[in-house]
Amino acid sequence: MAVDTHCPYCALQCAMTLTRGPGGRVEVTARDFPTNRGGLCQKGWTSAELLSTPDRLTTPLVRDRKGEHRAATWEEAYRVIVEGVRTAQARRGKDAVAVFGGGGLTNEKAYTLGKFARVALGTAMIDYNGRFCMASAAAAGNRAFGLDRGLPFPLADVDGADAVLLLGSNLAETMPLFVPHLAEVRRRSGLVVVDPRRSATAMLTDEGGGLHLRPQPGTDLVLLLGLLHAVIGGAGVDEVYLTERVSGWEGVARQAAEWWPERVSGTTGVPPEQIREAAAILIAASPAAGGRGAYVLTGRGAEQHAHGTDTVTAAINLALALGLPGRPGSGYGCLTGQGNGQGGREHGQKCDQLPGYRAITDPRARAHVASVWGVDVDDLPGPGLPAVDMLGRLGSEDGASVLFVHGANPAVSAPDASRLRERLTSLDLLVVADFVPSATTALADVVLPVPQWAEEDGTMTSLEGRILLRRAAVTAPGQVRDELDIWADLAILLGCATRFERTAEAAMDELARASAGGLADYGGVTHERLRRDEALHWPCPDEREGTPRLFETAFATPDGRARAVTPTIAGVVDDLRPDAPIYLLTGRVLRQYQSGAQTSRIPQLGRRGEHAYAEVHPLTAQRLGVEDGADVVITGARGTLTLPALVTTAVDPGCVFTPFHHHDGGAVVNDLTNPAVDPISGMPEFKVCAVDVRAADPRAEVPR
Repeated sequence: MAVDTHCPYCALQCAMTLTRGPGGRVEVTARDFPTNRGGLCQKGWTSAELLSTPDRLTTPLVRDRKGEHRAATWEEAYRVIVEGVRTAQARRGKDAVAVFGGGGLTNEKAYTLGKFARVALGTAMIDYNGRFCMASAAAAGNRAFGLDRGLPFPLADVDGADAVLLLGSNLAETMPLFVPHLAEVRRRSGLVVVDPRRSATAMLTDEGGGLHLRPQPGTDLVLLLGLLHAVIGGAGVDEVYLTERVSGWEGVARQAAEWWPERVSGTTGVPPEQIREAAAILIAASPAAGGRGAYVLTGRGAEQHAHGTDTVTAAINLALALGLPGRPGSGYGCLTGQGNGQGGREHGQKCDQLPGYRAITDPRARAHVASVWGVDVDDLPGPGLPAVDMLGRLGSEDGASVLFVHGANPAVSAPDASRLRERLTSLDLLVVADFVPSATTALADVVLPVPQWAEEDGTMTSLEGRILLRRAAVTAPGQVRDELDIWADLAILLGCATRFERTAEAAMDELARASAGGLADYGGVTHERLRRDEALHWPCPDEREGTPRLFETAFATPDGRARAVTPTIAGVVDDLRPDAPIYLLTGRVLRQYQSGAQTSRIPQLGRRGEHAYAEVHPLTAQRLGVEDGADVVITGARGTLTLPALVTTAVDPGCVFTPFHHHDGGAVVNDLTNPAVDPISGMPEFKVCAVDVRAADPRAEVPR
C-alpha cells in the first residue's frame, strides 16, 4: 500500500510516498508539493534506509552494576525511572527533574512532553534543542512583529521576487530543494549572499547570479547597518510604509547614519562598493521603487552568536526600511532548520512557554491551559531555565539530578560539549528516548526505544507555518513503544490523575483546545482535515484554511505596528588573541543532518568519518607545512580536536571550518564551541570562536 507522508529531515518537509517493495523493503517516491515540486535531496531519497539500520534500538536498556547496558523489560525500565524521579524530588523538590526535548518531535509529542513535564513531573525545568537553533530569530521576530513564524508567507512567493538577501544560510546544502525557488532571482542577478565562506550557496551568485558579500566572522550586524546606511543614502527608504506601519524608526536611522560603507568595510572587510551595490539591488527590487519584490532571509550563521537577536533585529530593520514585511511578494523570513523546528517551539517545550505560543507568566494563558488540562492553575510551575543554563547546572547543587532527553543528542550538539558530557555522567539518572544509539544514549542509565518517522502518525509544521500530516507506513520493530504511551504510562505510575492521550489524533484535538486563542492558534486543525490535504497554515482558529500570509493589514503587536528596535553592537565573545589567532567556523554538509546520528548510518550518504575534516586556506596550509589530507590540531579555550586538512579557498586565511556532524573517536567539534549566550534569546555562540591551528606533526610546520 502507498502512504503519502513527508521527509523526516529539514523544515521544507518535502512530500514523498512510501511503498513496500520486494522483500518488504520500503521505497521512496517524490511527491509534488509546493516546497519540493516533485524533487528530493539525497537525504530524502535515502531516508527509508534508516528503517532497517542494523543497530536499531528495539528493547529498553538499563545500566547494570558493571556500568554496561543490558536489555530490560518495560516494567523494569519504568521502575528505575519512577524510583529515580521520586527519590530526587523527595530530596530536592520538583525541579530536581529536568526535561530536554527536540525540534524533530511531532506537534502532538512536543505538546504532550511539555504537559508531561509540568503536570506529571511538576517541574519548571524543561527546554529543547531549538534553543540551539531558532531562539535568536524567534526573539527578534517576537519583539519586532509580535509573532514568530519562520516564513510568514508561502515559500513559493519567493519565486517572483527580484532580489533575495540571504544572510547566514548555506541552504544549497542544508535544504537543497529551496534552490529552485531562487531560479528567477538568480536570472535577474538579484541574489545577495552574506557568508564568510565561499559555500555552495555563495557560489549560486556566480556567472551573474548576484553578489557574494564575505564579511569577517561575527560582523554581520555591522554589515547590516552599512546596508541600511546605503539604502537611506540611496533614497531607498519607503517613507509612507514607515509612517503608516512602523514605530521606532528614528532611533534606528540615527544609528545607521554612523555606519557609512567605508567605516563598515574597516570592521567587516567587505569593500564599500559591494555594500552600495547590494543596497542598490535591494532598492531596485522593493515595491516602493516599482520592483517585483524583495526578501531578507536569515539563517543560523547570523543567529548562533551571543548577539544573534540584535543581528536578526538589524536584518528586520533593513526589511522594514524597504517596506517589505506584510507586502505581497516581499518580506522578512527566517529559515527554520529542524523538521519541526517551527511547531516544536510553539506548544510548550520552551522554558517560558505554554501551548499556542503563550507566555507561561501570563495569568490568562495559565488559566486557559490549566482548564484544558484539568489541573489547578496554582499547580502549574512558572518559567524554567534556557537550555544552556539548565544543562550546565546538571548534577550540581542548584541543578537537576535527573534528566529526560527526547528527540535530541546534546552530548554532540551542545556547546562546550565535553563539559556537558561530564554533567550528564554526574546525574543520578539519565533517561534517553531514541530509535538509534547516539553519544547521548551511550551515557544513559535508561534507554527507551521509540518509533521513527515512518512508524508514527502525527503532524509537523513546516518553515511556512503549514501543518502537515505524517502518516505511519510500517510497524515499529521489537518492543518499540510510542512516546505518547510512555508518558501516559509514567504519569499513572507517578500518581498523576490527569489524562494523557495515547493517540496522535486525540493529542491534536487536545492541542487544538489548548492553543485556541493563542498566537499559534491550531484551534481549527484536525487530522481529518489534514487527511483531506487541506492547506492549513497557523493561525488556524476555525474551519477556514488559516493564514498563509501574515501581517498584510497589521502586525501582531498591541497597536498593529511593527517595532524597529535599535540593536546593541557587540563583537565575538571568544575573540582572536595571540595564542588563538584563527576563527573556527562550523556548519553542515549536503549529505548529513544535525549530529549525524541518523544520516551517518546510511551508506549512500558517505562512509563514517568522511565528513570529519578541517577546511584551511592554501596560505594557512603552506605556513603550517601540511598538505591536503594531513592532520591538523585545532586548540581552543575549551578543548582540542585533530582532523585531516582539506585545503581550499572556500575559507579565508584567518579561518578554519569544520562540519559539526562527526563524532568519531570521542571528540566532537562542539567541544570547542563557546557556551556564551545571547542575553535575550539564550542562544549560544556556536558559529565562531578563536582557536590555534597547528600541524599534528610538529616537524612539518614552518616557523612563524
